[in-house]
Amino acid sequence: MADFPDDDACAEWISKRRWPVGFVCPACASKRGWKLETKAWTWECAACARQTSVTAGTIMHRTHLPLRTWFLAAHLVATHSNGISALQLQAKLGIGSYKAAWLLLHKLRKSMVDPDRDLLEGMVEIDESSIVYRTKGDPVAGGMGRSHDGKILVAGAVECVEGGRIRLKLIEDYTSATLKDFVAANTAAGTTVLTDGLSSYKGMKDRKHLPKTVGLMAAHVLLPWIHRVFSNLKRLGMGVYHGFRRAHIQAYLDEFVFRWNRRRYYRSSFDMLLGIGLRTAPMDYWTLIGRVSPHS
Repeated sequence: MADFPDDDACAEWISKRRWPVGFVCPACASKRGWKLETKAWTWECAACARQTSVTAGTIMHRTHLPLRTWFLAAHLVATHSNGISALQLQAKLGIGSYKAAWLLLHKLRKSMVDPDRDLLEGMVEIDESSIVYRTKGDPVAGGMGRSHDGKILVAGAVECVEGGRIRLKLIEDYTSATLKDFVAANTAAGTTVLTDGLSSYKGMKDRKHLPKTVGLMAAHVLLPWIHRVFSNLKRLGMGVYHGFRRAHIQAYLDEFVFRWNRRRYYRSSFDMLLGIGLRTAPMDYWTLIGRVSPHS
């Protein structure tokens, strides 16, 4: 992080990343404007007079944290091989409250899904798994995430090559409609799809389907690639997070996918994470937890 010694250096990086050939007004698309001396990291459009901060309209919109804290957090999240919790992030960065660290981490997790990412292709294993989760009343340590309410159902897909990419998604059931939607949304047409013998996968459109009957053989023997993914996911949940929380399970899955798909490219992960964040719409605490703000 020597390249970002202070907030000014971070703002300069954001400015060049957002406007590589010069300032462009987000309101009228004018390319004429100037940097204000009286407002930090803010430009004013010469055509419509709109003032725009370098962080406006991004995941860092109206942040109260120093930009360098964002950059340090992005570096830790993107390069930490085993994942990092909000409590760990708070301690490492000296953030004043757990809520602020939690909000920062979850905003970064929202920046982990590139809307322009390519679909999986070639030969792809697909299967489903169930994961125990921790409810609010369960202890952080010692409960092992075993909720009385049941388990989370997850669909997963992985390209069957070394360094193959993955996808994970929270699902409600194992019905044909649910699983076929997952296949269609995450694999390219013409992909060869390997599954177990579950009938829900029959009749997939534009995919070559090769079902494998499990019988007496363990599923991880027939579908080793995807079960390696599930095994690592469950280990992460029990280790770093002491059990996933159901309300935010897709965010955890997205983080795991981001880290897995870039496990051999740590140096570019930081750049990718913040780059997606600059294209991610602003969101506040209430949006993240799915509730209406009492102040609205």
